[in-house]
This record gives sequence, C-alpha cells and structure tokens, in this order.
Amino acid sequence: MKHSFLDKYSDGNSIIHRLDPRTKLIATLVFIFLVVLLPSASWITYGLYFMTIAALIIMSRVPITYIFRRSLVVIPFVLTIAIFIPFFKDGIAAFSFNILSWHLSVTYGGLETLGSVMAKAWLSILALVLLTSTTAFSNILKALEHLKMPQVLVMIMSFMYRYIFLLTDEVMRMKQARDSRNFGSGGKRLWQIRTVGNMIGTLFIRSYERGERVYASMVARGFDGHSRTLDRLYFGKCDAVFIAAWGSVLALISLFNLLY
Repeated sequence: MKHSFLDKYSDGNSIIHRLDPRTKLIATLVFIFLVVLLPSASWITYGLYFMTIAALIIMSRVPITYIFRRSLVVIPFVLTIAIFIPFFKDGIAAFSFNILSWHLSVTYGGLETLGSVMAKAWLSILALVLLTSTTAFSNILKALEHLKMPQVLVMIMSFMYRYIFLLTDEVMRMKQARDSRNFGSGGKRLWQIRTVGNMIGTLFIRSYERGERVYASMVARGFDGHSRTLDRLYFGKCDAVFIAAWGSVLALISLFNLLY
C-alpha cells in the first residue's frame, strides 16, 4: 500500500530545512499561541499572520499545493465542531428558520466567531504542516526530548508513527481477505457484525504481540528509552538570526493588533 508520510519533503535543502528542529518547533508553537489569543474578527491581523507563514512556505521550497492540500484535510473536522457556534451565540439575528417545532436563529456575532475559529485553525494547521514538511519526524521527537517533554509521550509518538502504516497494511489485508469470501452480499447482518468484531479483536491481538516482539528486540539491542538519530542538533547563528527576525515580526503584528 502506498503511504503518504508527514515528512515527505523533509530532505530538502532550503533555509528552513537547515534550521535546528528546536528552533522550528519553538517558532511554530509561539506562532500558534499568538494566533489563538487573537480576538474574534481580527481579519487584518489574520491576513498579516497568513502573509508571514506564506513567506516561510515560499522560502522552504515545499510545493505550495502540497501544503494547502494537507492543511485543508483537517478543516472538515474543525468545521464539524464549530458549525454550531452561530446558533448559540447571542446577538442580532442574521436569518432564522424553523425545523419541525424548533426555531433556529443564526446571529452575526456567531458567524464572526465561526469565521475566526476557522481562520485560527487554518493558520495553526499551516504552521504545523510546514514544520512536519521541513523536519524529519525523528528530529521532531528528538527536539521534543531536548525540550524536556515527558519521555513516555515521546516514545509513544515515535512508535505510533513508525507502526501506524504497518497496521494500516494489516487492516487492508484483512479487509481484502474478508471481501474475497463474499462478505458484502452473503450472510445476515448479525453475522457481518460478528465478522467485523472478530477482525477488530484479531488486529488488537496481533498489534499487542508485535509490540511485545519489537520491544524485546529493541531491549536486546541496548534500547534505553531515548530517541537517537544520525543528525546531531546544533543551534547556530542562522537559528539565532531566524529567532530574532521571527520574534520581531510577530511582535510587530501583535503591536499592530493592540493599537488598531
């Protein structure tokens, strides 16, 4: 099965690629923090933040279509949660309608809040996609470990990313075997539900047993719980200049938002 890895373009050679993973991780988290703190309907500030992240995307030389296609994948999940905001926000009604015995009104304030939530979510996702597209996932984990994130969480994310594709292949093989036995058109509904339940149980047992075997193999090879990569983390002059420039730009945008 063909998989789409998060760090597909992480082997590039742009200015952004060459930055220390800790620098990129901290810059991304600060950007997301400032975006989330913005008041609702700060449309000009949203535009300024978008221009800053778009400049980094251009500098990274990662295909723009890839970045935007990745970012739009998460939007439906955010919209599913935020779609009800316009119905519960107090304010002047933009329009209203009846569904059976329910009278629903959509307010202007609710629409503004919905737009703000979607804008913040999209900007944050763009920053995260840029981070994962320019940094190998192993280096992100190593940066998290250096920034004192709990070691257990780092190792859980490491194993999740390494084996989620293997488990996906396992599910596809089981589905193919199920379909080859005329699953869709044969048997009663109860039998089909029981078959799916057996598949889930089998997948859980196989995953558990594989995890035990992998852990035993890693311990036999000297695994001590730390994430190790061939690339050494190094904070250089470029990182200092980037942090200074990035911090200045974000400070100016924040100041603009406070004044205007």
